[in-house]
Amino acid sequence: MNFENAIAEIAELLASGSEWLLIHSSGRAFALKRDEIEITFERGKVILGFLDEKGFQIWRIADYKIEQEKLTLDLTRNFGRERERIKFVPRLSAKESGAAIELARLEKANQLAGLIIAENPKSKLVRVALNKETGRFARIIFENAGRNQIAVLADVSEIAAPENLLTNAILWFAELQRRKKNPINSVWILAEKKLYKNLRKLHALLGENWQRNILAKEIRRDTKAQKREIAESSPIAFGNLWREKPPKISLPNSETSRTANEIVKLAPEKIDRVFTRHGETLRFFGLPFARVRKIGDAERVWFGTEREKRILNETTRAEFFDLLENLKTYRRSDSPNKRHEFYRLAPEAWLEAILRRNIKLLDGNLILSPIHNQFRHAADKIDLLALRTDGRLIVIELKVEPDREMIFQAADYWRKIELQRRGGNLRQAKIFGDLEIADKPTLVYLVAPTLSFHRDFAFLSKTVAPQIEIYRFDLNENWRENLKVMKVLEVKSEK
Repeated sequence: MNFENAIAEIAELLASGSEWLLIHSSGRAFALKRDEIEITFERGKVILGFLDEKGFQIWRIADYKIEQEKLTLDLTRNFGRERERIKFVPRLSAKESGAAIELARLEKANQLAGLIIAENPKSKLVRVALNKETGRFARIIFENAGRNQIAVLADVSEIAAPENLLTNAILWFAELQRRKKNPINSVWILAEKKLYKNLRKLHALLGENWQRNILAKEIRRDTKAQKREIAESSPIAFGNLWREKPPKISLPNSETSRTANEIVKLAPEKIDRVFTRHGETLRFFGLPFARVRKIGDAERVWFGTEREKRILNETTRAEFFDLLENLKTYRRSDSPNKRHEFYRLAPEAWLEAILRRNIKLLDGNLILSPIHNQFRHAADKIDLLALRTDGRLIVIELKVEPDREMIFQAADYWRKIELQRRGGNLRQAKIFGDLEIADKPTLVYLVAPTLSFHRDFAFLSKTVAPQIEIYRFDLNENWRENLKVMKVLEVKSEK
């Protein structure tokens, strides 16, 4: 991609219209004014900034195409782990694009409605629609043979996680319960094979009343007969979750390298390391910027904050130190430019990095696992794992922006750790060295700045099984500067 031509062409096109519709690959759309889109050239890369419902986003443009006044962009960030294709469509033609996406999803919803009616004799369809908030979920209401109305939720964007489905089903159920006429007492969630399997386990973590009202059903495909059917297995009882065989804990090598040690010394209060199967990743306040790998007898370093990384040698040495100086300048609490990508990228990793250095800022009774990062790599996305001085395990979930699914993400992580604890795998792997892990259930700490707990958090937290002991930690908003716990509350579920 010719960077100068890219900037010129993209900027010229965007300047031609005062309002644009941003369309994500999932079909999610967001209206923007021209001054809410930024394009810049930084360190040899074309950077795109734009506003959407999640806040101001920053991505690197990997490729672009302009066709009939529509701009298609291939974007990347977080070292290539996140990729996205978006379109900017002039508002004049945006209605056509939005209508096409909505029509395709509505067609899927109607196909599901037809399947429901076909499998439920003497039933009749009441309503088929998409949820107003995102248009990603089918909302179907039908009346069964007993003249009772039942609501059905399904993902028609094919990108939903179990936490998304469960959260939307619960909130929709609460909305339907408030209806004065024809209140609905049951919501089905339809999902296909893999999604259904994970949804069932998450469903088992609900309180008993919610398990009765929210039902998970599987859409099974018969490839030979080229048809689908709706199947229902008995819900997993909470106590039966532990019959599953826990996955083996495989920890990567934690041997430190001489080269990584030398880089850490350049800013020891800001740089930490994460061990992976392929070496060490060095992070500046949680933002990965270099990787060290031993190849034969030699240690090699790759550096950069994007997917394309440079090998550190005499030729690129100056670039490496420029990167480090820019990190020191912009990734700090008093950054001179708080819209700079180094300040904005990976905020939760930044918070995690602060707590990794001093977990007692959160709770003076905690001990962080000395091999936490190796275990985190094996145990899937758990932010922090700690041990309280009384031997209780603590799963710590961190957020810095409102996330409606936070409570169910944490509950699912709790299930995974509790499965390992009950199976004795954590003790065998010496996750906490020689410290004793108590034979008591794991606890959950939910940690976020006060304003970053979602407005639905209090309601959703009541739906989780009371066997899961959860605490909410409210942090100060300027946690980057001086992290403080403002208050701690026990999250009470409905029994």
